[in-house]
Amino acid sequence: MGYRVAVVGATGAVGREMLKTLAERRFPVDEVAAVASGRSAGAEVSFGDKQVLRVRSLDGFDFNGWDIGLFSPGASVSAVHAPRAAAAGCVVIDNTSQFRMEPDIPLVVPEVNAHALRNYGRRNIIANPNCSTIQMVVALKPLHDQFKIKRVVVATYQSVSGAGKEAMDELYNHTRKVFVHEHEGPEQFTKEIAFNCIPHIDRFLDDGSTKEEWKMVVETKKILDPNIAVHATCVRVPVFIGHGEAVNVEFENPVTAGEARACLREAPGVEVVDVREDGGYVTQIECAGEDAVYVSRIRKDPTVTNGLSFWCVSDNLRKGAALNAVQIAETLIAQRMLAKAAA
Repeated sequence: MGYRVAVVGATGAVGREMLKTLAERRFPVDEVAAVASGRSAGAEVSFGDKQVLRVRSLDGFDFNGWDIGLFSPGASVSAVHAPRAAAAGCVVIDNTSQFRMEPDIPLVVPEVNAHALRNYGRRNIIANPNCSTIQMVVALKPLHDQFKIKRVVVATYQSVSGAGKEAMDELYNHTRKVFVHEHEGPEQFTKEIAFNCIPHIDRFLDDGSTKEEWKMVVETKKILDPNIAVHATCVRVPVFIGHGEAVNVEFENPVTAGEARACLREAPGVEVVDVREDGGYVTQIECAGEDAVYVSRIRKDPTVTNGLSFWCVSDNLRKGAALNAVQIAETLIAQRMLAKAAA
């Protein structure tokens, strides 16, 4: 017996990845609906190797009888339509920032805090964390369990796909123009992205941090432990897919690089590739299309007591978005927390 799944924002980069992930993981579906804005209605998107779905308009879509809604249409759209779907009995797994910090909505990474799902029925909405937060907490969770984290300082190297298809197009077009000695001003970014790094993602806050940096702080605390101190610097880099993060961690208990490496090798969702030689680490281009969070460059930080540094990369469209959402749905099914809607 399968489920009826509506993918909202199906024509975007994350929505297409959600459809791809559902098919690849053979999620138990009876029916899948591709839903997007009215201007995309009637377009076609692929589901698996053989099935093509015609996009339906979100404004007129009736969520009654649908079991799961995988949402990635933008925060302002989710604000309107996710509660509407939830009220109709459809369990919403929302990939936008709209509901993440609301106290009665669980913010979930299945490898880290699947237990938080037990309270999802209060609103019938589950929030997917920010892509950069997801990969970091997957790597931090086993270390926290064993050695107890006090403080995290992270610098991100985030790909343009995190800003959507138009941002990917801008990187491609601007890079091409550089080679023919042409120039075009930025539209999706605040500065030229081709051959550049931009230390600015989302809007600036009063304290000088950006909203993206704030997200990493508050989401890590909500998911992992409110007592962990977190400081983030988020940077957009000219990479199409895959986020990199340089993570520095201070623990309460003593830990060696070898102990951390052994701990991470046993952790769900983590792959350790850490050889101290040329190429003995994973980069963003290598993680594109993969499901794991890859951890490399694990080493002692001698400047603080019980300090370690490591490098991690992950596909932000997969584990950072679509895969995490599908894994949440799989966890609901496995834990028998998902009742089928009445069609």
